[in-house]
Amino acid sequence: MTNGDGERMTGTAAEPTAEGRFYTELTVRNAGVVSEADQRALRTATVLVAGCGSIGGAAVEPLARLGLRRFVLADPGTYELNNLNRQSATVADLDRNKAALAGDRVRAINPHASVEVFTDGVTGQNAEKLTASCQVVIDGVDVTTPEGWRAKLLLHRHAVRRRLPLITGWDMAGTQYVRCYDYRYVREPFAGAVGPHDADRYDMWDLLRRAVPLRHVPADMLAEIRVNHARSDYSFPQVAYTAMAFGVISSHMVVRLLAGRRVRPEVRLDVHQQARPFGERWRTRVRRPVELAALLPELLRLARRSGADRAPLAAVDRDVS
Repeated sequence: MTNGDGERMTGTAAEPTAEGRFYTELTVRNAGVVSEADQRALRTATVLVAGCGSIGGAAVEPLARLGLRRFVLADPGTYELNNLNRQSATVADLDRNKAALAGDRVRAINPHASVEVFTDGVTGQNAEKLTASCQVVIDGVDVTTPEGWRAKLLLHRHAVRRRLPLITGWDMAGTQYVRCYDYRYVREPFAGAVGPHDADRYDMWDLLRRAVPLRHVPADMLAEIRVNHARSDYSFPQVAYTAMAFGVISSHMVVRLLAGRRVRPEVRLDVHQQARPFGERWRTRVRRPVELAALLPELLRLARRSGADRAPLAAVDRDVS
């Protein structure tokens, strides 16, 4: 018989098993950064990663290396060649299911890990089961299709129902915007910014405007939106270092949340701006209100269509000022 830490119980003391010894050695270099209490929380908790591609996939490996042992992974998609610029896969993995491959990566790091894989993604039939055993949800569900938005809203509704903290992210050019909806305290999906039926009422651009505050959208992404928003074949530019930034930020947030501590609801990292020299950073700041002004007609069109004329104007006013 073993206890929850993988130690065999005898009449007098707990004797480490092979699994216990493996875990101790796997996480020994965490000491001094990850406290003993945090490590125990990682060892016993379950985390759901819904959407295992760009940002969701970026969170899986650092969590496994930190010592998380129990994963629930869900994604209906398979790897395509254009995913390889930012997602943790190779040519040999093309056409493989993303959640299944993420599970293989976890087990390759820790063969004692418990991994439950759902290759149909988040659905009305499995959403309750997906969230039943987890303590934290990572939402990496696709936002480029109505089906993805419906699955995302379903996931958030179940997280609200079970009062689970949920972490999601938005990679925009060189910026990673991470949002934690701590549904232990927040009582509406997306804190009320996206309604339960909005995926059926609005297009992708309007949904994104509701979910992502305009003040967090970088100048280079504003320029992309202004030029391409009318294209039906447009695909968001996404790069490896921005997606990986989500894994960096979200894995630390998970540790804190599992240990019962709170985190900032918003974290924004602009990799491009951080790397630019001072003069270029200043020019980018000056360029931003110009891009916002150029985008204003489209913002007004979206606002009139959604019946919320003043919301985007207020956001523009805050950003310009």
